[in-house]
Amino acid sequence: MGTQFHSPDPQPSFRLDVPLQSLLQPEPAAPHLGPRPAPAIPPARELKMLPEPPFPRHPELLEDRDADLDDSVPHRPPSKRTWKAQHVYRTARGWLFPYLRSRILPGDFHPLIAYLFTEWKCNLDCHYCWAFDNRVKGMTEDVARRSIDWLHGTGCRVLALMGGEPLLRPQFVHKVIDYAAHRGFWVYLPTNARLLRPDVIDRVADAGVATVNFAVDAVDEKPGLPKALNPVRKHFNYLCKRQYKYGYSIFFNMNICRNNHDDIRELTEIAHANGIATDYHVNESPMLEQPQFKHARENETYIRPEDWPEVDKLIDWIIEKKRAGYRMVDSVQRLEEMRAFMRGHVDPWGCRAGQNSLIIRVDGTLAPCFPMYSASYDWGAIEAHKFETAQLTEMKKTCERHCFSTLNSILAFAYKDAKTITYALRGGATHDLLHSTAGWGFGRPSLRA
Repeated sequence: MGTQFHSPDPQPSFRLDVPLQSLLQPEPAAPHLGPRPAPAIPPARELKMLPEPPFPRHPELLEDRDADLDDSVPHRPPSKRTWKAQHVYRTARGWLFPYLRSRILPGDFHPLIAYLFTEWKCNLDCHYCWAFDNRVKGMTEDVARRSIDWLHGTGCRVLALMGGEPLLRPQFVHKVIDYAAHRGFWVYLPTNARLLRPDVIDRVADAGVATVNFAVDAVDEKPGLPKALNPVRKHFNYLCKRQYKYGYSIFFNMNICRNNHDDIRELTEIAHANGIATDYHVNESPMLEQPQFKHARENETYIRPEDWPEVDKLIDWIIEKKRAGYRMVDSVQRLEEMRAFMRGHVDPWGCRAGQNSLIIRVDGTLAPCFPMYSASYDWGAIEAHKFETAQLTEMKKTCERHCFSTLNSILAFAYKDAKTITYALRGGATHDLLHSTAGWGFGRPSLRA
């Protein structure tokens, strides 16, 4: 049926071909467990709790806190950001060293990044989002600690907390970040920021968070788009001011919908004025059937064919800003490819999900990628994965044609040897490191000890 961004009634409400859908989701979801059947996590000999993190670990970083809390003083970013050697090393330890290790060691399972779904609940209801079910219990401390320990043993050193909204339980997230960061993980926190109060910012930053993905789709709330900036402006201002003390980075993560083009432009300018990066996505309908999803039909956020010309103009505008020096995670090529994806045209691109990236569900079971969260196919659980290259390769012949994952596309590029070597030799890697992904903490325009 192709990639669809609208949901006419005669069509299924998912994007995968029906045969693959039937293979990955042969059984109906169990309502009491959320969007998948009973878990198969190996039992623990004894429950492992997360250590209680001390706070503050770094009391000197709380200096000038009261001044930063003064919302009447606007955030003024420095013309050039400097980074401590420890933050540069944290990034290399998280990304570069595991990548080099994966190219040397035998086998095909070498995760570089893992998405740890601490929640499948959310405090907002974005009408395009199926990634929550408020009946599902969040991850336990035992599963979280065992997950981090298992990932550490695989060589993985990047941990992205996911939801739902991770900050529904801020004390739990503080423990997870502290434990992971002090095991050497580069930790990524996405949030809609409604619960990102100053005391929460200080705790997760003190624990060692590396990047905050500030998910926002509008300046003020719009129909179907509650992730808005103005309700959390104070949180945003404090987050921006404190990044220089703690050494984390920030980027706006925005979803291009049919009803927020002016907001995307304004948010891009706000990010630029505050010295932070931006990341863009084109609105997608679910890849798999999602029984809990309430907005599969009559969805005001979905892009329709008649909207394509206006989305094209928005993409042109974003590319102009990128070329003008605005900090963006997306490359120009990636932005250009959004047009084809929006129209349902995606060529095979070499996805590495299940090999160099994976997700851990709230119950500790595994899947190769976020779109497959609801699949009931058995890929194993923490401490006992069942990823098989042959199965993943066959599956991706279909699902790659419906997917536009930014992170997995970067990983796919990194494992195409000829392109990677040529890219590095001509200096492209250095350029993109400093400019394209500065918002994730990769770009280091200046360095100080």
